Amino acid sequence: MSIWWSLHLRREAASVPLARRLLIGTMETAGVDPDISFDLSVALSEACANAVEHGGDDGPGGPGEAYRVTAYLDGERCRIEVADTGPGFPAAAAGGPQGVARPAHPEAESGRGLCLIRELADHVHIGGTPGCAGAVVSFDKILKWRENAPLVAV
Repeated sequence: MSIWWSLHLRREAASVPLARRLLIGTMETAGVDPDISFDLSVALSEACANAVEHGGDDGPGGPGEAYRVTAYLDGERCRIEVADTGPGFPAAAAGGPQGVARPAHPEAESGRGLCLIRELADHVHIGGTPGCAGAVVSFDKILKWRENAPLVAV
Protein backbone atom coordinates (compact mmCIF):
# COMPACT_ATOMS: atom_id res chain seq x y z
CA MET A 1 0.00 0.00 0.00
CA SER A 2 1.22 3.45 -0.86
CA ILE A 3 -0.52 6.79 -0.30
CA TRP A 4 0.95 10.24 -0.81
CA TRP A 5 -0.32 13.79 -0.90
CA SER A 6 1.16 17.25 -1.15
CA LEU A 7 -0.26 20.59 -0.02
CA HIS A 8 0.79 24.10 -0.98
CA LEU A 9 -0.31 26.20 2.00
CA ARG A 10 -0.32 29.90 2.82
CA ARG A 11 1.89 30.93 5.72
CA GLU A 12 -1.06 31.47 8.04
CA ALA A 13 -1.69 29.92 11.44
CA ALA A 14 -4.96 28.40 10.16
CA SER A 15 -2.99 26.19 7.74
CA VAL A 16 -1.36 24.21 10.56
CA PRO A 17 -4.48 22.40 11.82
CA LEU A 18 -5.57 21.81 8.22
CA ALA A 19 -2.37 19.86 7.46
CA ARG A 20 -2.62 18.03 10.79
CA ARG A 21 -6.26 16.97 10.21
CA LEU A 22 -5.47 15.73 6.69
CA LEU A 23 -2.60 13.61 8.02
CA ILE A 24 -4.68 12.18 10.88
CA GLY A 25 -7.57 11.42 8.51
CA THR A 26 -5.27 9.68 6.04
CA MET A 27 -3.69 7.53 8.73
CA GLU A 28 -7.03 6.73 10.37
CA THR A 29 -8.47 5.63 7.03
CA ALA A 30 -5.41 3.48 6.32
CA GLY A 31 -5.61 1.86 9.76
CA VAL A 32 -2.46 3.26 11.38
CA ASP A 33 -2.23 2.86 15.15
CA PRO A 34 -3.60 6.02 16.84
CA ASP A 35 -0.46 6.52 18.97
CA ILE A 36 1.73 6.62 15.86
CA SER A 37 -0.75 8.97 14.15
CA PHE A 38 -0.69 11.27 17.16
CA ASP A 39 3.13 11.40 17.30
CA LEU A 40 3.38 12.20 13.60
CA SER A 41 0.61 14.80 13.76
CA VAL A 42 2.34 16.65 16.61
CA ALA A 43 5.66 16.56 14.74
CA LEU A 44 3.92 17.84 11.59
CA SER A 45 2.29 20.65 13.57
CA GLU A 46 5.67 21.74 14.90
CA ALA A 47 7.27 21.70 11.44
CA CYS A 48 4.34 23.65 9.95
CA ALA A 49 4.41 26.18 12.79
CA ASN A 50 8.11 26.78 12.04
CA ALA A 51 7.34 27.30 8.34
CA VAL A 52 4.53 29.74 9.19
CA GLU A 53 6.69 31.71 11.60
CA HIS A 54 10.03 31.66 9.78
CA GLY A 55 9.26 30.50 6.24
CA GLY A 56 9.79 33.58 4.10
CA ASP A 57 10.29 37.30 3.96
CA ASP A 58 9.61 37.96 0.29
CA GLY A 59 6.77 40.46 0.79
CA PRO A 60 3.05 40.12 0.06
CA GLY A 61 2.24 37.68 -2.72
CA GLY A 62 5.85 36.55 -3.11
CA PRO A 63 7.08 32.98 -2.88
CA GLY A 64 7.66 33.39 0.87
CA GLU A 65 3.90 33.55 1.39
CA ALA A 66 3.53 29.76 1.08
CA TYR A 67 5.06 26.50 2.19
CA ARG A 68 4.70 22.89 1.08
CA VAL A 69 3.79 19.77 3.04
CA THR A 70 4.21 16.32 1.50
CA ALA A 71 3.33 13.04 3.22
CA TYR A 72 4.10 9.52 2.02
CA LEU A 73 2.69 6.38 3.59
CA ASP A 74 4.70 3.74 1.81
CA GLY A 75 4.78 0.18 3.05
CA GLU A 76 5.66 0.20 6.72
CA ARG A 77 6.89 3.80 6.91
CA CYS A 78 5.44 7.30 6.88
CA ARG A 79 7.67 10.12 5.62
CA ILE A 80 6.72 13.78 5.96
CA GLU A 81 8.45 16.80 4.46
CA VAL A 82 7.77 20.47 5.17
CA ALA A 83 9.58 22.95 2.91
CA ASP A 84 9.52 26.75 2.83
CA THR A 85 11.28 29.57 1.01
CA GLY A 86 12.56 31.43 4.06
CA PRO A 87 16.14 32.10 5.11
CA GLY A 88 16.75 28.49 6.13
CA PHE A 89 18.23 27.24 9.38
CA PRO A 90 21.48 28.41 10.89
CA ALA A 91 23.76 25.39 11.45
CA ALA A 92 23.21 25.54 15.23
CA ALA A 93 19.41 25.41 14.93
CA ALA A 94 19.50 22.60 12.40
CA GLY A 95 21.80 20.69 14.66
CA GLY A 96 25.02 21.24 12.75
CA PRO A 97 27.29 18.28 12.17
CA GLN A 98 26.28 16.57 15.41
CA GLY A 99 22.58 16.61 14.51
CA VAL A 100 21.52 17.78 17.96
CA ALA A 101 19.42 20.90 18.27
CA ARG A 102 20.25 23.30 21.06
CA PRO A 103 17.69 23.09 23.86
CA ALA A 104 15.56 26.18 24.40
CA HIS A 105 16.06 28.28 27.49
CA PRO A 106 13.72 26.91 30.21
CA GLU A 107 11.73 30.17 30.33
CA ALA A 108 11.52 30.65 26.54
CA GLU A 109 8.06 30.59 24.99
CA SER A 110 9.28 28.90 21.81
CA GLY A 111 12.26 27.02 20.43
CA ARG A 112 11.35 23.45 21.32
CA GLY A 113 9.80 22.34 18.02
CA LEU A 114 12.86 20.76 16.39
CA CYS A 115 13.74 18.88 19.59
CA LEU A 116 10.16 17.63 19.83
CA ILE A 117 10.20 16.45 16.21
CA ARG A 118 13.41 14.52 16.90
CA GLU A 119 11.81 12.81 19.90
CA LEU A 120 8.61 11.83 18.07
CA ALA A 121 10.09 10.57 14.77
CA ASP A 122 12.50 7.74 13.99
CA HIS A 123 14.68 9.67 11.52
CA VAL A 124 14.89 13.44 11.05
CA HIS A 125 16.68 15.57 8.49
CA ILE A 126 16.77 19.34 8.96
CA GLY A 127 18.39 21.49 6.34
CA GLY A 128 17.75 22.92 2.92
CA THR A 129 17.77 22.12 -0.74
CA PRO A 130 21.17 22.81 -2.35
CA GLY A 131 21.02 25.90 -4.56
CA CYS A 132 17.60 26.95 -3.22
CA ALA A 133 16.53 29.32 -0.49
CA GLY A 134 14.49 27.92 2.34
CA ALA A 135 14.37 25.22 4.92
CA VAL A 136 13.32 21.59 4.66
CA VAL A 137 12.31 19.51 7.66
CA SER A 138 11.74 15.86 6.81
CA PHE A 139 11.07 13.02 9.20
CA ASP A 140 9.78 9.48 9.14
CA LYS A 141 8.44 6.85 11.45
CA ILE A 142 7.84 3.13 11.16
CA LEU A 143 4.12 2.47 11.18
CA LYS A 144 2.14 0.17 13.45
CA TRP A 145 -1.32 -0.91 12.40
CA ARG A 146 -4.64 -1.33 14.15
CA GLU A 147 -6.03 -4.84 14.22
CA ASN A 148 -8.08 -5.42 11.04
CA ALA A 149 -6.69 -2.27 9.41
CA PRO A 150 -8.24 -1.83 5.94
CA LEU A 151 -5.02 -0.88 4.11
CA VAL A 152 -2.39 -2.89 5.98
CA ALA A 153 0.84 -3.13 4.04
CA VAL A 154 1.58 -6.70 3.07
